[in-house]
Amino acid sequence: MNLIIDIGNTRVKTAVFEGTKVVEVFIFKKRSSISELKKIKEKYSISHAILSSVSKISEIKKKKMEEFLNVVSLTALTKVPFFNLYKTPNTLGVDRIALVANAVVKFSNKNVLIIDAGTCITYDFVNSNKEYLGGAISPGVEMRFKSLHAFTSKLPKLNAEVLHNITGASTQESINSGVVNGIIQEIEGVINQYQNKYLDLTVVLTGGDTNFLSKQLKSSIFANQNFLLEGLNEILIFNKDK
Repeated sequence: MNLIIDIGNTRVKTAVFEGTKVVEVFIFKKRSSISELKKIKEKYSISHAILSSVSKISEIKKKKMEEFLNVVSLTALTKVPFFNLYKTPNTLGVDRIALVANAVVKFSNKNVLIIDAGTCITYDFVNSNKEYLGGAISPGVEMRFKSLHAFTSKLPKLNAEVLHNITGASTQESINSGVVNGIIQEIEGVINQYQNKYLDLTVVLTGGDTNFLSKQLKSSIFANQNFLLEGLNEILIFNKDK
């Protein structure tokens, strides 16, 4: 079995895979990662693991993991099943690398736009020749609400709500419309731009805000919250076969 370890800024999301099938997903605090990973190792027969981290992880913690796991750390130098044409590959986030890897495996020989709606909203495009060309990065849902509160003196900090009316009849409704409708129009607009340029476009939506946004989008998309974890597993399988 494979163990997938995705370390974020405050929490860790892991998954146990048997082949390409998810067996179980775990989420826990970053500070308790070593003890939680040991519990998973005791529960399942883990043969290989892959580590992806968007935040800095200490060498001490890495070495502790290596004591009980056969772990590969994902970097810009890790072998992947696509051609990376990004101008600055060393600055490309490992999360984006994993998303593209899964796209070329799941949707072989197709043009794919992957939208990851998390802290930031990232757009990544890989063409039918398995060439990754890049994408875009914009503020996520939570970040937009926080910025309106942080950079003004009177606007409150709100939580996102499903948009029912684009015309806000109160300050709260106006903020929600501005943020949520703004993101929906952004995503729809980006999808339309790619559809006008590339035929047979497949669109994937993933990330923490997948469920919230997917039911408000009109475009045809594949919604999959585990797309990144699946991508990390595909990279691990790809490197095991080398």
